[in-house]
Amino acid sequence: MVVAMAVDALMGWPSPLFARIGHPVTWLGRLIAAIDSGWNRASDPPGLRRAAGLAGAFLVIAIAVVLGRVLQSALASGWIQIVLVGILAWPLVALRSLHDHVAAVADPLLGGDIAAARGAVSRIVGRDPAALDEAGIARAAIESLAENASDGIVAPVFWGALFGLPGILGYKAINTLDSMIGHRSERHQAFGWAAARIDDVANFVPARLTGFLFVLLAPRRSEALSCMTRDARRHRSPNAGWPEAAMAGALGVRLSGPRIYHGCATDEPWLNDGARDPQASDIIEGLTVYRRAMLLLAGVLAVLAFA
Repeated sequence: MVVAMAVDALMGWPSPLFARIGHPVTWLGRLIAAIDSGWNRASDPPGLRRAAGLAGAFLVIAIAVVLGRVLQSALASGWIQIVLVGILAWPLVALRSLHDHVAAVADPLLGGDIAAARGAVSRIVGRDPAALDEAGIARAAIESLAENASDGIVAPVFWGALFGLPGILGYKAINTLDSMIGHRSERHQAFGWAAARIDDVANFVPARLTGFLFVLLAPRRSEALSCMTRDARRHRSPNAGWPEAAMAGALGVRLSGPRIYHGCATDEPWLNDGARDPQASDIIEGLTVYRRAMLLLAGVLAVLAFA
């Protein structure tokens, strides 16, 4: 996993490679889309759709885990296996991609180009960018950084460290299932129920681990810990609130709160209510906390590996 993090930090997932072969997550996405299209029938009763969703989720996860097991077993042992498994796991760790996408929001916002910042933030969040002012753009970028640090780096690395390639591939299958069908739309309320619940379980430990990593590297450590332990459970997600609340306290800003999705307002509770609204410079500070936390994670894994 340290090898995977190092390669991704240096290279990301190059655009020419994506154009030529795509990405493992897009391959998983095609399989999930096919199952959703064939098994999620509107004419079926909710109970049957929920059972079909459960079966589909287990099928996708099983394929990913078995594939990871076969690939890992086919490799030589020792350092060669460590390097090759790290290279195979590399595209499943979104270390550089997350950093670059969030930095792409901060750069125009620092220069006062609200339109460009809205365009950049629309690529990483689902809320309506037209309704966002500077504080709203900064808040969305920081929330995305905190949540995706858990989902995109800490969680896959955690499961990969425990179970190798089967663990990281299995987690990415779970996470992709949740992002595609694990929402509360009319079509996926029943069919995606299992995907959402499995994702909640898979992210339980990594989300809290991410929050504590942010606390340890926070410029306001006591505020970060206090905010995380106080406000994490107020979030609509059982997991996302931990890294987001820790980051809110670390930066001394308030996150979450009301927002607009597809023209519909949602009244979410504030994290670190009473603090000031974030601005562009807070995104930069959040990226600093993120980089230090990921370096600490890699360092701890390296020490454990050599120990």
